Amino acid sequence: MTENELSRIKVIQDVCDKQITGVEAARRLNLSCRQVSRLVKRFTQFGAGGLLSLQRGVPSNHRYDDNVRLRILKLVHEYYADFGPTLAREKLIERHGIKIGLETLRQWMIADGLWVPHFKRKPCVYQPRYRRDCYGELIQIDGSHHDW
Repeated sequence: MTENELSRIKVIQDVCDKQITGVEAARRLNLSCRQVSRLVKRFTQFGAGGLLSLQRGVPSNHRYDDNVRLRILKLVHEYYADFGPTLAREKLIERHGIKIGLETLRQWMIADGLWVPHFKRKPCVYQPRYRRDCYGELIQIDGSHHDW
């Protein structure tokens, strides 16, 4: 349970014990009085587990079908394996007429191993430049043949 859910249990328990009113609980939880009464009913019926979201662990209704995902990843593998997510998305729209969100495609490419996020890439190793032996060795000399 998260901190919010734990604090919610305490407030709803106080309402059940009649230490605070439903209006006060609604103010503390930033909910409506109707929502608090619904939570109290679920708490008395199912206990603390009744206050948890029933959508936890259930996949989203707005997700893409697995067949669509596999088809798009097959196209990306075949034609755009060395592209980044932004360019791959542009080419999918331009050449194949497939409109998909950039972040969705990026997450799919990361999961499929086609794209490595910037923060997970190995940092470039640069050769250190050591100090010069003589003072003024890097001062630029005028190489012009004109007599200024």
